[in-house]
Amino acid sequence: MNKYTLKTGVMGAKKIFLFTLFLIPFFAFRDTNLRLVKRNAFHRSLNNEGDVYIIVIKSDYELKVYDKEGWYATYPVVFGSKSLGDKMMEGDRKTPEGEYHIVTKRPDAKWDKMMLLDYPTKTDYIKFNDRKAKGQIPKNARIGNGIGIHGTWNHDEVAVDLYQNWTNGCISLKREDVDELYDLLPVGTKVIIQK
Repeated sequence: MNKYTLKTGVMGAKKIFLFTLFLIPFFAFRDTNLRLVKRNAFHRSLNNEGDVYIIVIKSDYELKVYDKEGWYATYPVVFGSKSLGDKMMEGDRKTPEGEYHIVTKRPDAKWDKMMLLDYPTKTDYIKFNDRKAKGQIPKNARIGNGIGIHGTWNHDEVAVDLYQNWTNGCISLKREDVDELYDLLPVGTKVIIQK
């Protein structure tokens, strides 16, 4: 081995070492909990002419969008209570289960966009009164209202990545995701919320 080959080999090893040092922080500190939207690669655009609906599966922390052609996309979401149980009464921070509709859409100063649901429905009142009669909730309890689909606090999308249930019973998405849904979903869209 001559002097030139040895010097070239040492220089190459130094470059590899420095490049590796450069990459270590990149891989060591990347966000491994990042939850992203999943899309149907064969379903390029949403047909939102009356056939669009949403299924929210609380146990999977997912909001799925469908149209007459089938599944379109799945968005990561979080809720209120960590128990993921059905809403019993006002103030329990639980997300109700059942069939609802988007009744209004508006920008929101805290949560970017808000799509308000028609909770409570007649079915919710029946469940609420039945639970009261059985003593499962206090006699002076109220059913509550104001349940919707909205974004996170500004710069707090990590709450969705880390499955941090923080709302008062609403469904929360990352801001970029709620912006997309806000544009895709018309008022009247059916929303089915399941355990």
